[in-house]
Amino acid sequence: MRTSLMARLVVGSLFAAVVLLAQADVPQVRSVEPATAKVGDVLTATGENLDRANVAEAYLTDGTNDFKVAITEQEAGSLKVKVTANVKPGRLALMVLTRGREPKLIEQPVKVTIEE
Repeated sequence: MRTSLMARLVVGSLFAAVVLLAQADVPQVRSVEPATAKVGDVLTATGENLDRANVAEAYLTDGTNDFKVAITEQEAGSLKVKVTANVKPGRLALMVLTRGREPKLIEQPVKVTIEE
């Protein structure tokens, strides 16, 4: 029984390590400024893993409609995006498309209001 318990602990530890490594480079946005913007304005998002190695594209979304925005600057701790003409007014969340073998759209927990 001891061997079985020890084997379970080793396998569990390895699994936890793999999960943590897989999540290490996930883009995370903590804030976006300004809180209100118009078409043509540049938004600055700050957070972690926002560089080109991790983020391929950026969008503003209302949960139903996604509006691609132009990335103007990109570093590990910040991402600047220009609000393009295709973006409709409203309260929108920032969303990023990750890079890698299996790209994913990740809606970030920050909102911005786009005015007409």
